[in-house]
Amino acid sequence: MGQITVYSGPERRRRWSEDERRLILTEAFSPGACVAEVARRHDVSTALVYTWRRKLLEAAAEPNVSVGHDPGFAEARIGGDGEGMSADRAPAMIIDLARGKRVSIFASASPALVGAALKALR
Repeated sequence: MGQITVYSGPERRRRWSEDERRLILTEAFSPGACVAEVARRHDVSTALVYTWRRKLLEAAAEPNVSVGHDPGFAEARIGGDGEGMSADRAPAMIIDLARGKRVSIFASASPALVGAALKALR
């Protein structure tokens, strides 16, 4: 009869909770941190850290279609009186988006262009 040797050890496919993933991502992408060092410290592949980050960013970027969206009003604020800018150089409308992005629409823009830009922002 032959002999069989069974090697046992830690499971190769490990599972991380959402809290553990967020902790590692926060630590890895904090200012001055080195992703490779953080990955080594947590015994995680650097590729996996970048995959987690990409998936987190994609999840944050895509709209949640399962939740019904009721139409509503957008907040509008009137800025200063526009001194120092001529009417043709000042934007007629400024739309502030998430993550610090901003869209400026000028009075000289055609309605078709404005409509296409707003449709693209949906």
